[in-house]
Amino acid sequence: MKKALLGVVSVGALLAASAAYADTKDKKIALSNNYAGNSWRQAMLKSWDKVTKPAVASSVVAAADAYTTSENQVTEQAAQIQNLILQGYNAIVVNAASPDALNGVIKQACDAGITVVSFDGIVTEPCAWRVAVDFKKMGRVEVDYLTKKMPAGGNLLEIRGLAGVFVDDAIHSGIDEGVKANSQYKIVGSVHGNWAQEVAQKEVAGILPSLPEIKAVVTQGGDGYGAAQAFAAAGRPTPLIIMGNRQDELQWWKEQKDKNGYETMSVSIAPGVSTLAFWVAQMILDGKQVPKDLTVPFLQIDQADLEKSLATTEKGGVANVEYTAEDAAKVVAGAGK
Repeated sequence: MKKALLGVVSVGALLAASAAYADTKDKKIALSNNYAGNSWRQAMLKSWDKVTKPAVASSVVAAADAYTTSENQVTEQAAQIQNLILQGYNAIVVNAASPDALNGVIKQACDAGITVVSFDGIVTEPCAWRVAVDFKKMGRVEVDYLTKKMPAGGNLLEIRGLAGVFVDDAIHSGIDEGVKANSQYKIVGSVHGNWAQEVAQKEVAGILPSLPEIKAVVTQGGDGYGAAQAFAAAGRPTPLIIMGNRQDELQWWKEQKDKNGYETMSVSIAPGVSTLAFWVAQMILDGKQVPKDLTVPFLQIDQADLEKSLATTEKGGVANVEYTAEDAAKVVAGAGK
C-alpha cells in the first residue's frame, strides 16, 4: 500500500509534548466543514475527534470544536466562519465549499488575526494555508492504471464528485488529461455522484440506458460500489471500476476477486488529513514557520494490498491515515524537498 505517514495517537505522547506546546494551551481551534453527507466526511469528522479530544484533554490547546453546515452552500459556510470569528477562535481549519467564493470571509478572519488552514477543499486566498493532495495527479493515476490493465482502450464512464468544489474539478482535470494523452479511451458519459454510493447508483442507473458498452468506470471516491450495483441491476457486464477506499467498495471488490479474479485499484485522500490540518494550525499558533502550501500523498490500494486494507477498515468506514504532532512536523520539514 502506498500511504501517507501513519501515526498512532496516544494521550501519553500528547502529555509529553504539551510542555513544548505551552504557548497554545489557551488557544482555540475550530473546524469549519461544508458537508457531511457521505462516509468519507463522516470518517474525516471522526478522525478529527479522535485526535483533537486528547489534545484538548492534555492542554495542548483549549478547544478544537467542529462545525458542519447543513448544506454544501457557500453562503451558509461564509456565515458559519463569520460566527467563528465573532466567537474568538484563534485558528479556523476549513474544508471549503469553494476554492474562491469564501475568500472574502477568509480574508476577514486573517485581518482579525486568526490563522486559517484549509484542507481537502482548499481556498485560494493568499493569507490562508493549504493542506492537500495532488488531486489532478490522482485522476491521472486512474487512467495510467487503465493503460496497463486495458491497453487496447475502450469506452469510459466518469463519475464526478460535488459540482463546483475544487476537488471535483482537479480530479476531473487529471482524468481528462490522461484520456487526451491516450486516444484509445473515450469518455462516453459523465454524472455527478457527490462522493456518495446512493447518489452514484441512482445517477449511473439513469444514464446507462443511453450508453454503449462500458469498459471501465473512472471515479472520485464513494461511488464505486454504487456504480457496481447500477450495472448489476441493469443486467450489464461489470466493467473495471476504480474504487475510492470505502469499506463497502473494498468488500465488494474482495467478493468479486474471490469469485472470478476481478482486478482493479482504489485511490482517495485519507480522511485523517483533517488531523494534519489541525496540527498545522497548532504549529502556526505556536510560532513555527510553516509553508503556505503542503502536499501529502494520496492513499492508494493495489490488488495485493486488498485483504490487508479491508481488514483494517471499519464497516461503513474508509481506509484511513491519522497524524500525530510528530507526523505533522515531518510533513512540514519535508515541504519543498
